[in-house]
Amino acid sequence: MPNSNKTLRILRGGGPEAVDAPQPKPVNPAPPAQSQAQNPAQQQRPQAVAPEQPAAPRLTPREEIEQIKQENLTGRELRIARRMAQRHNLSPTSDLDAVRLLRGQGIDPFSKQEIGSVLAPVPAEGQEPNVALPATVRKSPVSDHKPQVIDDDSREREVRKIQKGLVKRRRKRLGILMVKLACYVFLPSIIAGYYFYKVATPMYATYSEFVIQSADAPGVAGAAGLFSGSPLETVTDSITVQGYLTSRDAMLRLDAGPGFRTLFQGDNIDVLQRLEDDASNEESYKAYKKRIIIGFDPTEGVIKMEVITPSPESSKQISATLIQYAEERVEQLTSRLRNDQMSGAEEIYNAAEINMEKAFDEVARLQIDGETLNAEGENTIISGQISSLETQITEKELELSRLLNNARPNRTKVNVLESDISLLKRKIEEQRAKISQTTATGQSIIRISADLRKAEGKLVVRQQLLATALQNLESARVEAGRQTRYISMGVSPVTPDKASYPRSFENTLLAFVVFAGIYLMLSLTVSILREQVTT
Repeated sequence: MPNSNKTLRILRGGGPEAVDAPQPKPVNPAPPAQSQAQNPAQQQRPQAVAPEQPAAPRLTPREEIEQIKQENLTGRELRIARRMAQRHNLSPTSDLDAVRLLRGQGIDPFSKQEIGSVLAPVPAEGQEPNVALPATVRKSPVSDHKPQVIDDDSREREVRKIQKGLVKRRRKRLGILMVKLACYVFLPSIIAGYYFYKVATPMYATYSEFVIQSADAPGVAGAAGLFSGSPLETVTDSITVQGYLTSRDAMLRLDAGPGFRTLFQGDNIDVLQRLEDDASNEESYKAYKKRIIIGFDPTEGVIKMEVITPSPESSKQISATLIQYAEERVEQLTSRLRNDQMSGAEEIYNAAEINMEKAFDEVARLQIDGETLNAEGENTIISGQISSLETQITEKELELSRLLNNARPNRTKVNVLESDISLLKRKIEEQRAKISQTTATGQSIIRISADLRKAEGKLVVRQQLLATALQNLESARVEAGRQTRYISMGVSPVTPDKASYPRSFENTLLAFVVFAGIYLMLSLTVSILREQVTT
């Protein structure tokens, strides 16, 4: 028989079924022969013989998958193909690869028979599948690995073995962690503590506080007196003084005076704090900024200064020297303004005083040249005399008129009155001649009087300008006094009797925290990078 490896058996459903014998599957299995008991309609259908065609070039798996993608398969079809590949003991990497592998085995994953076999429930071992119609059942090859049934003791031994492995790995990881902590955290912290407790040179600190104040001028009102006496009035000066005390200029002055650099160049200074003998100004300035700590509180206007040196005497000396530098700087900040204000006011006052003296000299010269003390007064006197003589002439003329009105006037009286009138008129002409006559200088009293009045008017103006300049000078003196700044000590420097630095415990604890933080950051970074690389 052509199908000697198959047996026929009658199922309860009625039709015969061809069952593959449990034989090893060939490498390229041929499609199974159809049972002789198939549907008559299928037996009568003629089989189309395909013409022989030339062999197509073999495609790569990637190209086959690309062709399968172009078929636009649905998600349900792809899932069925994967399940079918698993039933045939294939190992696809994706749903499209499952389709490729099934077609490579000569299996159409989308035929109704194959889909029905996938969707049908899998029968239990020894149970025949409940198939109503005759069909060819392909049995998957039996795997060599069979599930083994273990008892409770074996399971407990395996669990204990796994637990021991977990504990061993955890102990190993904990040991590695402790070694890392010891190398990167504890050992550096111990070295830092040894340095702070045994090696570091003790440093002495001198504290001082001072405030910059201004002299309050009495009677200052308005906007000028709004911030008078408040810290905001001297905040600019305080910031300037703070910047100067922390500058290289102050460091160089200290180095030239008390000798700041030599304090940190001795053999008694430890290696980390010692300055070399040929240290540059930049290195000295770095040490200066670490040892001279100056802070300013703008709310209270207080400047706080801390000076740290290897000896208590030098600490106090440098602190007092810096305070002296601060006083000099404060004096320099306001001296120019005060000098400008005072010099301007004094120049104006001196000029006004000189002009007034010149006006006095001019008046005196005119009086000397005119040989008169007061030309105006003399003119007034002469004018008064002329008026009196004119009054007398008027009276004499009236009396003469009465005598002449008589029929027989007394000629003696008439002659006397006419003689008096002539005398009075000559006297008036003499007085008027005094006013218009010229003096020894060739000027008349009228000209001298006009020049005197002009000189006296200038003198009055000069006196007023001198009074105004004197008032401005006093105001400038008051303002200059208000601009005066001075330093008021809040806490005077005192020689320390105990070293303030290093703070061994605090510095050691800080070193431990810093090293622990660095180790934690590095560990997190390494773990994140490792995770990124593995994924």
